[in-house]
Amino acid sequence: MCMGSKQQISVFWFRRDLRLEDNTALQNALDSACPVLPIFIFDPDILGKLESTRDARVEFIYEEIIKIKTTLEAHGSTLQVYHDTPEKVFKNLLGTYRICHVFANKDYEPYALGRDNKIKHLLASQGISFNTFKDHLIFEGPEVLKQDGTPFKVFTPFKRVWLQHFEDLPKLDIATLLAYQKFLKTDPSTAPSMEMMGFEKTFRHFPGKEIDQNTIKNYDQLRDYPALNGTSRLGVHLRFGTVSIRKMAALAKKHNDTWLNELIWREFYAAVLQHFPHVVSAAFNSKYEKIPWHNNEAEFKKWCTGTTGFPIVDAGMRELNATGYMHNRVRMITASFLTKHLLIDWRWGELYFAHKLLDFELASNNGGWQWAAGTGTDAQPYFRVFNPASQTEKFDPKHEYIKKWVPEYGTGAYPPPMVDHKQARLRAIDTYKQAVS
Repeated sequence: MCMGSKQQISVFWFRRDLRLEDNTALQNALDSACPVLPIFIFDPDILGKLESTRDARVEFIYEEIIKIKTTLEAHGSTLQVYHDTPEKVFKNLLGTYRICHVFANKDYEPYALGRDNKIKHLLASQGISFNTFKDHLIFEGPEVLKQDGTPFKVFTPFKRVWLQHFEDLPKLDIATLLAYQKFLKTDPSTAPSMEMMGFEKTFRHFPGKEIDQNTIKNYDQLRDYPALNGTSRLGVHLRFGTVSIRKMAALAKKHNDTWLNELIWREFYAAVLQHFPHVVSAAFNSKYEKIPWHNNEAEFKKWCTGTTGFPIVDAGMRELNATGYMHNRVRMITASFLTKHLLIDWRWGELYFAHKLLDFELASNNGGWQWAAGTGTDAQPYFRVFNPASQTEKFDPKHEYIKKWVPEYGTGAYPPPMVDHKQARLRAIDTYKQAVS
């Protein structure tokens, strides 16, 4: 037991797991001997990298944090919300409480790993354990390996082993009861406002986290058609952990293998990031670093603003700019167009998506862009170049999606195509071929 005059507590640190139910580290914290003080830290080192003070992701996180805080205060506890560096927050907590343990769920991104290592050493210097748990993945990278113990570089065999492990799980451990009485009983605290942190509200509409089972059941049939409501729209919720990946995987297993397949892709890209961290800034396949990208800034601007003269590309970019979301089929089309038709470095597009996507997740965004550029694992071969016209004919034949986002389509106000598809395709193939030969 903890001893001393200060109040003894365990700390639970919310990060990308913004929910009370089925939260692995939180459950472990509540099982500890000390009452639990939950905290959330708006880290200025992260917020400072955002390009706008009107970033909807900050608003989404803030709203979810306030929901959790309100729920806990209804049970006599609170959520301490800070706007400071994690080191300063924990030094302040160490001065206020006698901390038994600190609990958090793992985050595998480079900044998070460095941050957690600093906190671990700070706590260790005081004899306090920093306990981290797997939570936003079903399996971590080291849990799904080849028979020789090396990581997979191709999705299909990864999926095969992943599914074997998934079938072997006796039962997904999904907690249903939350022991509110084990939270620290304390007066409500005041959270810093968004304005105090230097951000403005966007009043963006965020997709709900309620699951439409009909959408899941029909996912394999409707998911590729951007004009239809055929996807779950749960990306932002999976990104920030407002829903449990265990619950989502169990639901997918029950209702639709294609949706489960998409969740496995998410796990695959997370494993790639864990095993091959160089992908953050470089091609997975190093030979593609030799590609002489054209990187024309004027052409990049047309892509960013959705004024390329290719309607399906422009619709996707305008949807992204307006909503922070882009349909997955269209993400592939727009990424292929940038890297193949315009020969612009995939890192430019990846960064643009990172700034705009509500559901931005480093591993998935990086993996998707490297796939489209042909530089990554399971890469789209360099000789395969998406044809925007045939993609439109197949997935938006009535131009419903295009007309929604490009209202001037079909009028004299719409710009002509900025490149010729056939010529751009041949140029891309020749450029790639020469670079890797």
